[in-house]
Parts: sequence; C-alpha cells; structure tokens
Amino acid sequence: MEKNNLAQDHLEFLKPHKIDGEIFSLSSGEQILIQKYFLNFNKWNGAPVPNSYGNKLAIDWNGEPVFAELAVLRLFQSQGWNGVWVDSYGRKFRTGLPNVAEPVEISGKQKELIDSVRTKTGKSGGCWDVFLWKDDRILFVELKRQKKDRIQDSQRIWLEHSLAHGLSHENFAFVDWEI
Repeated sequence: MEKNNLAQDHLEFLKPHKIDGEIFSLSSGEQILIQKYFLNFNKWNGAPVPNSYGNKLAIDWNGEPVFAELAVLRLFQSQGWNGVWVDSYGRKFRTGLPNVAEPVEISGKQKELIDSVRTKTGKSGGCWDVFLWKDDRILFVELKRQKKDRIQDSQRIWLEHSLAHGLSHENFAFVDWEI
C-alpha cells in the first residue's frame, strides 16, 4: 500500500488542544514519534446507555450519549472524514452505540488494509480504536483515558505490522482524553 502523507495541518481542527507526541520503540530498535492530542469531554448526564460495555464512560456529544471512541469519530466526521469505531471487544465496526445502532461493514481498500494487517499480526485484536479515511488519507487513532489507560502490547504489534505494510507514523495518532 502506498504511504499516505498526513501532515499535521490535516488535523487543524484539533489545534485548540495541546499537541504532544509519544515515542515508540519498535522491535528493530528504531524509534518513531506518534502525534498525541489531548481532548476534554463532558460526561453524559442523561439516561444510562443501554449497554455500557463493562462500564465505559458515556460522553455527551452535542446531546447524544456516546463512548469516547464515537466522540472522536464524530469530531472527524464533522471535518469530512469517514470512519468507524473498531470495536475489538464485540469484534465489529460501529458508528453508534451498541444496542442503539447496528454494526457496519467496511469495504474496498479499507477492508483490505484491516484484513491484511490482522492476518500479519495473527490476532483479531490490536487494531487502534478509530479507523478513519478521507480521500487517499488513512488514520488510525488510539484513545487512552488519562491516568486510567495505557497502550497494550497488541496495539504495539498492530502499529509495527502496519508500518511494515507500508503505512507511516503519520497514519497514526493518540488521543489522551479526560472529563
């Protein structure tokens, strides 16, 4: 797959938030920098969501209860991106809450990319939380709640196999979030 150039200016809409990076050491010894963004969300104070997926915190996204992954998806969609929440727990692709919106299918180049990297990792999990595309640009975003979550080995493996597949560090981003 051709490397997609995702210069930081493509994520201008995240500019009001602090931008940082995280260094990853690959098994080859190479170190790469993945952009990291910090977002603040408002907690959902309405009726409980039908399926909290093990007590995931519901976020208020313009009056809609969503999980943080869906809030980031909505943010990118508002900027013309297409994408899905990669629900590794349910092994589905989603654009809405479980029990509220049906899972969706992805096709074409996006499905080929996900399937190819999954085959190389030998695991169904590890894909980053949000998979986005716009024109010829691809972006995987991993969300971590500040002080409550950390990167998993399966996510490091996904990153490494994606890079070997032809993607670059610019096709990946972190979002540290809090309420």
